[in-house]
Amino acid sequence: MTGIRLHAAAPGWAIDADVVVVGSGVAGLTAALRCTAAGLRTVVVTKANLDDGSTRWAQGGIAAALGEGDTPGQHLDDTLVAGAGLCDEPAVRLLVTEGPDAVRRLMATGADFDRTDDGEIALTREGGHHRRRIAHAGGDATGAEISRALVEAIRERGVRTIEHALVLDLLKDDEGRTAGVTLHVMGEGQHDGVGAVRAPAVVLATGGMGQVFSATTNPSVSTGDGVALALRAGAEVSDLEFVQFHPTVLFLGAGAEGQQPLVSEAVRGEGAHLVDADGVRFMLGQHELAELAPRDIVAKAITRRMQEQGAEHMYLDARHFGAEMWEHRFPTILAACRSHGIDPVTDPIPVAPAAHYASGGIRTDLDGRTTVPGLYACGEVACTGVHGANRLASNSLLEGLVFAERIAADIAEHGPHREGVARNENGEVLTLVAPEIRREIQRIMTRDAGVLRSAASLTAACDALEALRQDTEEERKAAEPGVDSWETTNLLCVARVLAAAALAREETRGCHWREDRPDRDDERWRRHLVVRIAADRRPVVRVTEGADFPPVTPAAP
Repeated sequence: MTGIRLHAAAPGWAIDADVVVVGSGVAGLTAALRCTAAGLRTVVVTKANLDDGSTRWAQGGIAAALGEGDTPGQHLDDTLVAGAGLCDEPAVRLLVTEGPDAVRRLMATGADFDRTDDGEIALTREGGHHRRRIAHAGGDATGAEISRALVEAIRERGVRTIEHALVLDLLKDDEGRTAGVTLHVMGEGQHDGVGAVRAPAVVLATGGMGQVFSATTNPSVSTGDGVALALRAGAEVSDLEFVQFHPTVLFLGAGAEGQQPLVSEAVRGEGAHLVDADGVRFMLGQHELAELAPRDIVAKAITRRMQEQGAEHMYLDARHFGAEMWEHRFPTILAACRSHGIDPVTDPIPVAPAAHYASGGIRTDLDGRTTVPGLYACGEVACTGVHGANRLASNSLLEGLVFAERIAADIAEHGPHREGVARNENGEVLTLVAPEIRREIQRIMTRDAGVLRSAASLTAACDALEALRQDTEEERKAAEPGVDSWETTNLLCVARVLAAAALAREETRGCHWREDRPDRDDERWRRHLVVRIAADRRPVVRVTEGADFPPVTPAAP
């Protein structure tokens, strides 16, 4: 009834709440604040410090129709184009319509955005946007400012938090409803060892899974824990094959691994040019928006040029900005570049694509409800249908904000549902993967399921990942329970599902690029892929009947 669970000690302590929110980015903290305001006893669980999630690394900003002459309809149109035929239009319409007021509420919470000389919110452009609609803070430190404001609000309101805690598995009651989570506190939190937060509503806002690849813009905590937990609990995921590779990540060498410095799309929005080693602007003629084309188009163009020239990277040239603009508009990026020996004031910046954002995730409805009763998801861990095959720049913070508010409203409206007793003793215990396999998983995914994909490479990825799983289980090379083995086991789970979905989608669409299937095929593939984990722990891929985002129906207990 509780599904598959990680090998871990039985909870040695427990606390009760109405809602437990897992994650402390814009989505998680917004959900927690709104639930608290509704009078719900809320607990926030986060893997590191409250401000250590992906939100703080967001540079560009948050997109909303806030400028003169801009409308939600125009924002909708740009989002649908970027999503390459797979956005759920009702979800996008909700996002762009509720977005402006959600941003204003964020400002009322304390977020301080950059202003023009006349006091209006300063707006910039990014890829795929036909208007200036990106609000930013601290030049290029938007995420850090949003995180600061929300963390301060959480502390001012006395919301209970458990930091340095890795969530393990979902608790369910006898009826199959959500009843809380188990978690492990890593020595610096309020408790020691494995414990539980018992709550009839669980909100997963655990961020992305970029660490499944060797090089990513994601922080080290982004190991797909929320998606893996949901899959083990019986939830469905969708569109996981659509991993966005950010076109302009600071190139630190061919062997660079882990989190890489991002060079925000806003730099191109302010007029920077992509050039090759000869100074040729290769995006001209590729798309009407040139360097401001949607991210999948820019990433593919960079990769093609690299292949043509046998180069490891391209360049972003913004020398014409001058020192003053760099120092005031992009101080964070300037400091990051200089720390690696590159001065954008005098030199072009070497850049190459790296794993950035998961457009897919745990399947939800417009109120953030998943296929498991009582389990919600929002932010990057969720698939609301907003992003389709390719996320429009700076829609991610807005999605987290809007859908977190909707989740809180839904929980408050229907009230905590308490009937059964939380149980975790049933279900199959998953053999843990050894931590040293982590780099092997990343190498497989980068080589065979990265920017360039084919039937041969993806089959190789699926086979290699399945071999890792079988070696662990059949040869009984089980790792001891611990943070490293739990994270690696989660990474292997999400890698297998991602690779299976990418192999199933036999076309090129959005940020899914199949070299052997270079064309978009609307007749056969303008559909969503929904994946669940079967009893034998293999990914089962289901193709929807059409492009409409399928209804979310709670799974039978």
